[in-house]
Amino acid sequence: MAGGGTWAAMAFQVTEVQKALKGADYPMNGEQLAELARSNGADQDLVDALRKVRQVDGPNTVMQELKGDLGGSA
Repeated sequence: MAGGGTWAAMAFQVTEVQKALKGADYPMNGEQLAELARSNGADQDLVDALRKVRQVDGPNTVMQELKGDLGGSA
């Protein structure tokens, strides 16, 4: 696994994001998403990335917002 201090070096798996956002009640803003992910045991890097997301209306929009940070094919 590659680590690093830059956002470009980070990559989150789609399944990791889905697991972190289990139980989401959309619409939600970044702070709400981050808190949900934290309570679901998500990695701190993912929590921090979600905190920067604008208000979203569903999981597809979350994925679009995190697109640059997702690993693998989206």
